[in-house]
Amino acid sequence: MINLAKMKKLSSLDEYVIVDKDTAGGVPVFKGTRVAVKTLFDYLEDCSLEEFLEGFPSVSRKQAEAVIEHAANNILSEMAA
Repeated sequence: MINLAKMKKLSSLDEYVIVDKDTAGGVPVFKGTRVAVKTLFDYLEDCSLEEFLEGFPSVSRKQAEAVIEHAANNILSEMAA
């Protein structure tokens, strides 16, 4: 089941990310791909953004940077609250 609160957070990313139960089982993926957003963060634990983009050429730099920026903004706003 999709968490509606999380869907609202992703709504500002609707240009870059999609959540659809028929695509990758409903996990957030980069729009136009089957690459899970979580994969980006898994890569960033040990690799660079460049390596992620090389490994997943269907994801654009703009998509990846938008997701990273959104995550950073969420963390910063939660810390300020």
